[in-house]
Amino acid sequence: MIQSEPSGSAIILRLLRISLHVGFAVLLLVAMARVLTSGPALSGWLSLVLAVVLAAVYLIGTVLEKRHSTDAKRFDPRRYAPWWLGAVSALWLVLIWSSADFVWLAFPLFFLQLHVLRRRAALPVIAASTVLVVVALWFHNRGAAGPALELPMVLGPVFGAAFAVITGLAYRALYLEGENQRLAAEELRRTRGELARSQHDAGTLTERARLAREIHDTLAQGFSSIVLMGRSAEKALVDGDTATARERLRTVQETASANLAEARNFVRDLQSPALEQMSLAGSLRRLCEKTEAEAAARGAGLRCRFDLEGTPVELPNPYSTTLLRAAQASLANVWVHAKASTAVVTLSFLGSEVAMDIYDDGVGFRPEAAGSGVDPNRPQPQDGSGYGLRSLRERVAALAGTLDIESAPGEGTVVAIRLPLVDASATGKPANGERP
Repeated sequence: MIQSEPSGSAIILRLLRISLHVGFAVLLLVAMARVLTSGPALSGWLSLVLAVVLAAVYLIGTVLEKRHSTDAKRFDPRRYAPWWLGAVSALWLVLIWSSADFVWLAFPLFFLQLHVLRRRAALPVIAASTVLVVVALWFHNRGAAGPALELPMVLGPVFGAAFAVITGLAYRALYLEGENQRLAAEELRRTRGELARSQHDAGTLTERARLAREIHDTLAQGFSSIVLMGRSAEKALVDGDTATARERLRTVQETASANLAEARNFVRDLQSPALEQMSLAGSLRRLCEKTEAEAAARGAGLRCRFDLEGTPVELPNPYSTTLLRAAQASLANVWVHAKASTAVVTLSFLGSEVAMDIYDDGVGFRPEAAGSGVDPNRPQPQDGSGYGLRSLRERVAALAGTLDIESAPGEGTVVAIRLPLVDASATGKPANGERP
């Protein structure tokens, strides 16, 4: 009973395996035919019965092996292979003493012995089988004048056994090589699967981080503004100031519309709606005006100004979006936390790079504390703390830019962003609608 080969075995292994079984069947049929044509006596009929039993035992073993090789969930006969080989060999021994025609079954049996048994056990068993073949040939060919052991009776079985051993070892080497290739292919498929899963997980985490940045810098701050303006409108209504209430409610409506547009763009993965409607400079100017209005609704007298320096050039969408998001996050923290009276957003086109500085004269903070594990769930002063700073750094780093924060308690804050613009400076193409 030969151990099952993997599904990816070489064609030569299949041919050798099929040839072995066909050879055994042909030799057994030839021996049975010779017994029948010789006019069998009682011993001859007994040999035929034993030959049929041998064929049945051999066939059962090969069928069970084949079924397991095609479906690993089926009965595994490999643990019983030595017992099966013992039964086949015992039947063969009885047959070779009844008729010399069955001795030639030794050659396929040599292959079976070499494959089923371990090598250190198979070689002695093959040697013993060879001796039994020689003795059986001598027994059936002894003459009336006495025993006659001819040289071909010895050389034939010995050379046959040697050929079987050499061929069997070559077959086993090919089998082991095919098995190693199968295991290597399975390992490669498993590694590819793990790599695909890790890449999928990394992509998922990257997308989550991107959405977290977008939500933090747009929707979250828009909702915060809506809540603030709603409270201001409510207070104005209580005070009887309907004009202020109407203005606050209009701001709420505009902010909600902008947030809705941002949410739709998240789904389509497009740029900010503000950048679709106007230039980056126009969007930043509009942002400063909106920041002043929100600060006024909170009761703070914040003046926010936008300055443009240099000749504007058309920026790629990731650059414009990053700068606008940075300004939104920074100014939101200015009027919420900084207690500033003045904020200035400066956009500068410097040829090889584009720069943006957000300055405020508020309470300031310690930048080194912001990067040392501040709890993002707690309100922190300025944009340099919590998730806002991490989000901003990730955005800038993705564009090979730099982010610097200068601040100290009581001395205000400057957030400085620099993004390289080699391609844009080379073209020198003016941005549409960019004016100071």
